[in-house]
Amino acid sequence: MSEQLKFIVEQLNREPFKKNFNLITFDSLEPMQLLQTLNDVLAEIDSKQEIDIREEMPEQTAKRMFTLLGLLKYKPTGGFSDTSSFRQGLVTGSKPVIHPILHWLLQRVPELKKRAYLARFLVKLDVPGEFLTDDVISETYHQYEELVEGFKSYHKECEQLRNSGFSTAEIRRDIAAMEEEKDQLIKRVERLRKRVESVSNHQRMLELARQLRVEKEREESLAHQKQEQKNQLFQAEQRLQRCQIQLKDLRQAASDAKPESLMKRLEEEIKFNSYMVSDKLPKELERMRRKVHYLQKVASEPAMGHAELADLEDKIKQLSQMNQVMEKKVSRSDPMDDNLALYRQQASIIARKKEAKAEELQGAREELAGLTRELNAKSNQARGQGGVEIIRADEFKRYVAKMRGKNITYKKKRQETAELKAEFGILQRTEEILRQRHTAELQQLQTLEAQRGISGFSETQEELERVSAIKSELDELKGRTLDDMSEMVKKLNSAIVEKKSALSPIIKELRPLRQQCQELAEEYDEKKAQYDTCAAGLESNRSKLEQEVRTLREEIAQEENRYHHINCQKEVIEIQMQRAADEMKVYVSSDPQTRKKSIREQYMKNIAEQESLGKKLREQQKQVKESHGPNMRQVRMWKDLEQLLECKKQCYLRAQSQTSIGQVIQDSGEDRLVL
Repeated sequence: MSEQLKFIVEQLNREPFKKNFNLITFDSLEPMQLLQTLNDVLAEIDSKQEIDIREEMPEQTAKRMFTLLGLLKYKPTGGFSDTSSFRQGLVTGSKPVIHPILHWLLQRVPELKKRAYLARFLVKLDVPGEFLTDDVISETYHQYEELVEGFKSYHKECEQLRNSGFSTAEIRRDIAAMEEEKDQLIKRVERLRKRVESVSNHQRMLELARQLRVEKEREESLAHQKQEQKNQLFQAEQRLQRCQIQLKDLRQAASDAKPESLMKRLEEEIKFNSYMVSDKLPKELERMRRKVHYLQKVASEPAMGHAELADLEDKIKQLSQMNQVMEKKVSRSDPMDDNLALYRQQASIIARKKEAKAEELQGAREELAGLTRELNAKSNQARGQGGVEIIRADEFKRYVAKMRGKNITYKKKRQETAELKAEFGILQRTEEILRQRHTAELQQLQTLEAQRGISGFSETQEELERVSAIKSELDELKGRTLDDMSEMVKKLNSAIVEKKSALSPIIKELRPLRQQCQELAEEYDEKKAQYDTCAAGLESNRSKLEQEVRTLREEIAQEENRYHHINCQKEVIEIQMQRAADEMKVYVSSDPQTRKKSIREQYMKNIAEQESLGKKLREQQKQVKESHGPNMRQVRMWKDLEQLLECKKQCYLRAQSQTSIGQVIQDSGEDRLVL
């Protein structure tokens, strides 16, 4: 499980997720956060799944994820093979359900992306059969299936093109390189044309070169035709040899075939065919007819109810019981009572053996016919593909002997090529040494010229020689002929022969050293292989030991944790035991003051105080219950008295206000009378 979590955290911290988790933070995620992480991974596989699960109902989230996992062909592991339990764990964001899904998804993200993309187009719509009776719907569904098949073919072609190794960038680079080569060739052609135009009779020479090229192409085509004719001749010879071998086999078979053996073989075939026609095939035909009749009878009968099925089951049980009784009776009966029982048994055994052998013979014949057809088909396929006939064992042996001879020749040629390459390396090294000496002599010459006060004399002399050489070459170009070229080739060949003869002793000395080098190289390869195997073994042992050390360290850590935990428990128990011993000492003590300090006495005192307090509270409760009714009536009476006094107050205030109003009116009337 820890490896699984490490893999999940490592993948989630990479592109494109960038979650920045560690083992602790990932393991402490809430169910909703874990579901959101799973949804982010599914959104990377299928962009339609990019939804915030807080804005979606849990059932819809589970249904959406369950559908996508079904399309991706995910199979639940562990104890969640049941669909209902798996769905419940997915809804609640259970870690035992989510972690295996994340591990499975992150292992194969590119593959699942491709599968989700294809499922978008290849998962067919489920149209009920009753709707397909409509012509329009049926035609539309047929077009839909054709489009799905077309998408499959196009997708396969696209994958083949992607896997073919060609890319647009490579093709563009090739085109650019070809364009550059084309420009370079055009420039070279222009330079050569300008150079040739200065030569007399250049048109004639160009025409001759063109004819030479045509003749070379014709020579190549003729060589190709010659090789094809050689191959055809070789194939015809092989076909002739096979035909001769077949003719020889047929002649041997005809020479060995006697009339008696032919008659015997024909009689055996006739007996076998008559047995198949008169005994085996009629029985099989009758059995098939009975089976078809029984199936037709079953198909024609109406559907049975539960009661009829129960009756049939009862009848089957009765028949099975009767069968068992008959078998017991037969087993109990003495075979000596029936004189023909032994012969009947032997006849039945022989008949069964006969049927078995006939079936084996028929199967062998069918297998032989199938193998013959397969052989003919493969022979025709081989002829059609490469035009090569299938060779026999003796022809293959001759071919192997021929290839061995060619292999020996190839090894000799390869050795000669290696010697020539070594000689070429020696010549290159000689040329380099001569160039270095020439450079040193030039520097020495320049130093001497500087000392004598004639600096640049050699360069001027070389320039004059070069100019004169160029002039002589230009003069010779006009009158040069093929004889001069052949003479130059002869000189070069003679120079090469001289160099070879000069270098042959050195090459002879190098041959044993080369052989020794090859032997040392073989020994080095062998030792290196031994070293690699030993290193691989040691590496595997080291990894095993590291795994064991890691396991032992984990066990040590667990045992240390357990040790500290047990020590803590031990200390707690010791403290509890000490307290119990102190309590016993105090409890057993004869001093009453000391006994009062014991926990038991304190608890008893607290219990007594709580009991007395509870008793007082119960008495108060009883008094409250008894005085509750009168007190409530008294409260109501006080409320009524308060209302009555308030009413009297209002009446008094009203009377006072009326008296003051009358006095004012009276005073105003008197004032009027005075006036």
